[in-house]
Amino acid sequence: MTPPRARPKAGLAIHDMSHPDAMIDMHGIVKTFKNAAGEFTVLKGIDLTIYRGEFVSIVGKSGSGKSTLLNMITGIDHPTAGKVVIGGTDIYTGVTESQRSRWRGRNLGIVFQFFQLLPMLTLVENVMLSMDYAEMHDFDERPERAMEMLKLVGLEKFANKLPVLVSTGQQQLAAIARALACDPPLLVADEPTGNLDSKSADAIIDLFEELSRRGKTIVMVTHDPSLTSRTTRNIIISDGELIDETVSRALPLLRHRHMLEITKNARRESFQPHEVILECNQHVEDLYMIANGSVDVMTGNGSRSRVLAHLEANDLFGEIELLRGGKSIACVQAGNKPVEVLAFPRADFLRIVEESPITAEALGKIVQSRLEEHKKVIRKK
Repeated sequence: MTPPRARPKAGLAIHDMSHPDAMIDMHGIVKTFKNAAGEFTVLKGIDLTIYRGEFVSIVGKSGSGKSTLLNMITGIDHPTAGKVVIGGTDIYTGVTESQRSRWRGRNLGIVFQFFQLLPMLTLVENVMLSMDYAEMHDFDERPERAMEMLKLVGLEKFANKLPVLVSTGQQQLAAIARALACDPPLLVADEPTGNLDSKSADAIIDLFEELSRRGKTIVMVTHDPSLTSRTTRNIIISDGELIDETVSRALPLLRHRHMLEITKNARRESFQPHEVILECNQHVEDLYMIANGSVDVMTGNGSRSRVLAHLEANDLFGEIELLRGGKSIACVQAGNKPVEVLAFPRADFLRIVEESPITAEALGKIVQSRLEEHKKVIRKK
């Protein structure tokens, strides 16, 4: 693939971003629809940063706001409030529809669930069409560029066939080639494997992984949980709000509504290096989830203490005491760097676990494993 080219921004203003390595920076995004029945808010103050080169999946139940969020990123719809900065460009403030459309053609590749190939054009002509629309590459160079993209996705032998004469998987690969034709830094895919068999779907995800390694930023909406394990991040949206990624990683089996409840109600606390978070024999009133940094679980304080476990970001602690009752059986202190944790109250945590048997079972296994490890260390003392 040819390296990204510097290109004009089609008349859009360039703004400094709070995150210089961000491809997508969204702040306070609200989207409200109005109809005869009144107002309905679909997005409720979304803050989201996606960095260059990330392969991100966005999941959520039907009606959660996934498609609306995607429309904010692609510039297809307008936010009621908030700011969207893509690749350093504010795509809504003081921008006309025609300017945004031209920007989209040059800077964004979109892959649809139903391919959206023109049936009367061959695959190579479909790929060339995006370059024609965006006025990218000289006219005489476009066929060669289109063939280069088809070769990238393994379709060079089918270049002169009509879409109806190739498989659905090959049609989707052709749609990806079309999306890449103008060498956009950002690729957005809406359920790209929804109509494909598992083999074709794997081929698409393989390609996305390779494109991400080459520096493309990829945002994919999907309902397929098997695909989210292959992305670098999994963002969950529920009822128009984003679930904290620490919560979704620490407690992945919870229902989305429970994850959202924890996201809203957990306290965010910070600790300095080696600061004690939990004392031994202390009553534990919260479940702790590590947002940033790491902690050491110790048999006690002082020089004679021993490390039971080293926990990293997205791990949790305090669950033994909350589920089994009693005081803390170990001490927990921050590691060599500052630590940020989410603390969620005991009563609410126990209620949620009771409402989620599958989470209770998974946590029970963690508790049993940690208790056995604790006993082993104590016996060695």
